[in-house]
Amino acid sequence: MWEERLIFLNAVMPNMMTKWPVFFRSILETLTMVSCSGILAFVLGLFLGIVVTVTKKGGILEHKTLYQALDKIVNFFRSVPFIILLAGLIPLTRLIMGTAIGVRGAIVPLVFGTTPFFTRQIEAALAEVDRGVVEAAQSMGSGPLEIIFRVYLKESLAGIARGTTITAINLIGLSAMAGAVGAGGMGDFAIRYGHQRNQLDVTYVTVLTLVLLVNVIQLFGNWVVRKNAH
Repeated sequence: MWEERLIFLNAVMPNMMTKWPVFFRSILETLTMVSCSGILAFVLGLFLGIVVTVTKKGGILEHKTLYQALDKIVNFFRSVPFIILLAGLIPLTRLIMGTAIGVRGAIVPLVFGTTPFFTRQIEAALAEVDRGVVEAAQSMGSGPLEIIFRVYLKESLAGIARGTTITAINLIGLSAMAGAVGAGGMGDFAIRYGHQRNQLDVTYVTVLTLVLLVNVIQLFGNWVVRKNAH
């Protein structure tokens, strides 16, 4: 039975059958890129999203200059296509990571490409918090930090989980794109073997794996959202 399955797999995907070790290594590289840059982008995006929310007009810490500066910086990095951002950040990436290629070289541009997107997701989630609840907390003498942690973040957990899920899926797409410039991971694997050597079975297996990974993240994110929905 096993020999028959092996013969079938060799007939259906002959190129892929010789590359499983390289493929599994590319999956590990993708997970490394996504987890490292995702954690950094989550922390930075959460912080920036909170600052943008509380400093905007009518916010609990209204500060026009700071809000305008952050708003323009976020808009700027969101406007730059990621493939151009990859090239433009090479000097900074070398300065921080010591290299601009491989998994380490991809983390810096992935953080820059993801943080502005996640900042807007956080801003949107916090904007859903009932203004009356914030005003009630202020009338009871709560300070800005208490309002941020006990009102904004607590009341918007479902929205933050939803934004985190969308951002994580977007990050997987960016990590695959980074493979085009030698960042490693499944994107690099698919380009090197599937595209440049015209081995279609390699491309199909990579795509199916990415689809499976995205679906796992989406299912987990939906579960977290349901748990925190009011």
